[in-house]
Amino acid sequence: MRKSLILFPLLVLPLAGCLQDPTSRGVAGAVAGAAVADALDENLVAGAALGGLAGAATCGIEIGLPPCY
Repeated sequence: MRKSLILFPLLVLPLAGCLQDPTSRGVAGAVAGAAVADALDENLVAGAALGGLAGAATCGIEIGLPPCY
């Protein structure tokens, strides 16, 4: 279980660089949040909501990803 929690973000992170607008980053964040919530046996809706917000919020932050257009 612990190994999958480490590998999942490492596999998903490169995909975030391909997303160029807040909507697509939000959708990707929601999917990732729901997947992590499912792996941790938590609420899927809450995980998707938090992941979507985090994904959309990364457009204005310089964290190594391309800027949103």
